Amino acid sequence: MNLISPACRDALQHWLESQRALSGRAENTLTAYRGDVADFLAFMTVHHGAREGLPALERITVSDMRAWMAQQRGAGIGARSLARKLSAVKSFYRWLAEREGFEPTAVLSTRAPKFSKKLPRPLAEDAARAMIDTVELQTASDWASARDVAVVTLLYGCGLRISEALSLTGADAPLPQTLRIVGKGGKERIVPVIPAAREAVAHYLRLCPHPQEPAEPLFRGVRGGALNPRAIQGVMAKARMQLGLPASATPHAMRHSFATHLLAAGGDLRAIQELLGHASLSTTQTYTAVDTARLMEVYERAHPKA
Repeated sequence: MNLISPACRDALQHWLESQRALSGRAENTLTAYRGDVADFLAFMTVHHGAREGLPALERITVSDMRAWMAQQRGAGIGARSLARKLSAVKSFYRWLAEREGFEPTAVLSTRAPKFSKKLPRPLAEDAARAMIDTVELQTASDWASARDVAVVTLLYGCGLRISEALSLTGADAPLPQTLRIVGKGGKERIVPVIPAAREAVAHYLRLCPHPQEPAEPLFRGVRGGALNPRAIQGVMAKARMQLGLPASATPHAMRHSFATHLLAAGGDLRAIQELLGHASLSTTQTYTAVDTARLMEVYERAHPKA
């Protein structure tokens, strides 16, 4: 940040604060934004040969943008990461242009590098069930074992993100037939809770040695504090090794599996979008590509080329 002028540094901080207040961005997202935009501003300082204030940002050209993109690729930044960085820079510039009253076309017209989006890697239905069964065997303590099963069942049975499952509190118990979940960006959604998930959580609560207070986390660590996501990641890593599943069999893969299996069973894409809390239908449509890819694999195996 030392390469950036005080005026640019202040502008960056004000933009981040606006993102936090108006867009409800997560702290991890804001941290990534700060690093991406700060790196861009530092590059422009070096590129122009002097530490300049906001007027210099108004004069950035298409050639300057190409130089930055070339420097990033030369530093080994992949297409996906560079697209993310450019998105942050554009967002900052759009805000700055409105605030300062200049034309940001050179920045906003810069095209992101093309890259192939990675498709989600869901588990097969039998593998997802086997994962839940095997997770139960990874912890010696009965109550912790029941806890891990309850969490993973929520991920697969309700399509929750691990952060959403671990944000549940004692006030949510016993689990009702539907849960109001606050997801990314503060977006709320209503999620049906299947009987298996309610039963798994109820079993965990019967065994849990820590008192369930309404304001306390529903899922507790060994010492009674909030359960760390790494604990669930760890037991799933052990389980997938025993089952011979790939490294992609993570907590988030259980959420992907929920969506893919719903779609395969004839679920409506819009309904699945609502259940997952996706802001854009295009994100949910990724699962149609997953389903099609799996069908093609089956077809190729059943009808090998002559």
